[in-house]
Amino acid sequence: MGRVLLAAPRGYCAGVDRAVETVERALELYRPPIYVRRQIVHNKHVVDRLAGLGAVFVSELDEVPPGARVVFSAHGVSPAVRAQAEARDLRVIDATCPLVTKVHREVGKFAARGYSIVLIGHRGHEEVEGTAGEAPGAIQVVDSPDAADAVALPEGARVAWLSQTTLSVDETMATVARLRRRFAQLTDPPSDDICYATQNRQGAVKQIARRSDVVIVVGSANSSNSVRLVEVALQHGAKAAHRVDSAAEIEPAWLAGAETVGLTSGASVPEVLVGQVLGRLAALGFDEREEVAAASDALAFALPRDLRKDLEAAGRPVPQLPHRA
Repeated sequence: MGRVLLAAPRGYCAGVDRAVETVERALELYRPPIYVRRQIVHNKHVVDRLAGLGAVFVSELDEVPPGARVVFSAHGVSPAVRAQAEARDLRVIDATCPLVTKVHREVGKFAARGYSIVLIGHRGHEEVEGTAGEAPGAIQVVDSPDAADAVALPEGARVAWLSQTTLSVDETMATVARLRRRFAQLTDPPSDDICYATQNRQGAVKQIARRSDVVIVVGSANSSNSVRLVEVALQHGAKAAHRVDSAAEIEPAWLAGAETVGLTSGASVPEVLVGQVLGRLAALGFDEREEVAAASDALAFALPRDLRKDLEAAGRPVPQLPHRA
């Protein structure tokens, strides 16, 4: 008989909840096709389900017919993408997470004051592309503590740092410390850029990792926050940690000799997938369950303003978004 330590909070954060609900309500109100630039959130199950309802996911806006309705994903876009949407007369529904929008505004304020900005984040990630695009001439992207040593800036430059919202808190602070060794007057962001949900989920994993033989993280490979949860688990005491998209990916060999399995999910993962993993673990003999609560997610975001107005004008209810973790 084995035990499962179930981390709380886990799964959907407020920004993901808002983005997924935005596409669902847009499909109901405007009818398919609704185009979505990139994945609305980084979860294969969610994207496949929305595609089945009529969402059309595209890589770039030139794949969207002129005048069509398009949703910007939770990760945000650059001003250049917004300009392209306007040039193609696209009807935009902006599902950018408000916490990402906050970072974009911080870029604008620092750039307007003449700062050189170090953006801590993963190159190629949609959020980093969008944030860096707010002031491409002023931003350098740094993806690790070691990379901080290679930052080149003019003598006497005023320097500020910002970060992608889904990073490892510990690694980000290590990168900041390295930057501060080189730039003693390094300016901090006005508020914490790493989102509350990322921090809460990492805090919960730290608690279960030290008590677990194996930690399983439900989340897709392109989900930055899910990948970080695996890293955090290994750094904080788990003997092994694995990321899976679904219950079917769990290998019984991972559990050989284990007595306790820790379980959590990334911020873009619906709870139904966690339930399926729990069922798979129970079938493999891990049928005792203990929830380990590290924090409470109490935040919710309203739907995008234009969508809310159109729902109200059509006499449709405007959903209040509970947290669905």
